[in-house]
Amino acid sequence: MSKALQIKTSTLPSADQVDDLPPSIPRSRIRQTFTALQYPNYRLWFVGQLVSLFGTWMQSTAQGFLVFELTNSATYLGYVSFAAGVPTWLLTLFGGVVADRIHRRNLLIITQTFMMLLAFTLAFLTFSRLVQPWHVIVLALLLGTANAFDAPARQAFVREMVGREHLTNAIALNSALFNSATAVGPAVAGLTYALVGPAWCFTINGISFLAVISALLMMRFEHRPRVVQKSSAIQDIKSGFIYTVSHPTIRVLIAGLGILSLFGLGFITLMPAWAVNVLGGDVRTNGLLQSARGLGALLGALMIASFGAYHFRGKLLTVGSFVFPSLLLLYTFSRWLPLSLVLLVGVGWGFMILVNLSNSLVQTQVPDELRGRVMSIFTLSFFGLFPLGSLIAGALADIIGEPITVLIGAIIILGFSGLGWWCFPQIRKLA
Repeated sequence: MSKALQIKTSTLPSADQVDDLPPSIPRSRIRQTFTALQYPNYRLWFVGQLVSLFGTWMQSTAQGFLVFELTNSATYLGYVSFAAGVPTWLLTLFGGVVADRIHRRNLLIITQTFMMLLAFTLAFLTFSRLVQPWHVIVLALLLGTANAFDAPARQAFVREMVGREHLTNAIALNSALFNSATAVGPAVAGLTYALVGPAWCFTINGISFLAVISALLMMRFEHRPRVVQKSSAIQDIKSGFIYTVSHPTIRVLIAGLGILSLFGLGFITLMPAWAVNVLGGDVRTNGLLQSARGLGALLGALMIASFGAYHFRGKLLTVGSFVFPSLLLLYTFSRWLPLSLVLLVGVGWGFMILVNLSNSLVQTQVPDELRGRVMSIFTLSFFGLFPLGSLIAGALADIIGEPITVLIGAIIILGFSGLGWWCFPQIRKLA
């Protein structure tokens, strides 16, 4: 066990006592940015996720380029993303019900262990030179199944580790973790892939899961018996839908993310093809493109974390809704790698502003007893529509080319941003 995970928990309150803590805003901007780390369980989560997500992005980058090498098809990249998304549509709402009925830490241990085994399976197939494109699709389908239960539990679990007054900061730090890995993992994956092959990227990912599983096992919570649910799973799903649809702010925020995911994120799926066909590069170029986007998203997440005590989230969300598609549109015209990287930093910033603030604004308004179900709808809208958008983008790219495909998506998102600014002015007023 690494020293970073050996954190004393006896001198600080447990996650179930956090609401009793007096709210405090650190004077230092740096301390304010990392204020959620005062909670011992969240510190364990932070360190474990930092290691695990690094491996996740190594695998994601290497897997995409491996599929492109095996098939030389942008459409097939869409197939893999689509396969990962099918379980999201079928199981995520049920996953939200499960997250509200059992202890979320136990559910996360199960899902993370299953994901680790899938990473080792892909590593074995690649080391043995048996890997075929259909293997990747099947493993993506299984990974999507695990994510359907993992994502709602992971989103709702943040509230169990920190106090409500620090929830926005914790969500922003989670995003900073994710995008720290995005900024570094793909670039390292590109070098690793070029030097020793993709199988080592998948192996490193499998090993990295041990960090977050260990962190979950080390957490300490006061025992609170779960309330026995007398309603059926279908009734619970229905009540979550009714609450989401009837809440005007949550409804608009979740719908906005669905539109972004369906029309605006195809450029991520197409990056391996973009690196080769548009920029004339290779696997290292793909890693740099992914890392540039991750760096921008990291900057956005840290900005939100440092501004967590201020009350202009709605205005910042509106800014991000225009920055993201505008810079993505400019990106489609760039054929020079340095300029493409700079534009992707801005695209990543806008993307993170949209996703992170939507997440925090939803979570600060939903009651705890409905959190898992509402976040499952959030997950279904965002992660569920992304594979469908990827499938469409991959098919279009093989017909009209990657730049025109991404350009169309950027124009659609820019149009929806203008429509949202005109029709939903209440979003800009959110604190």
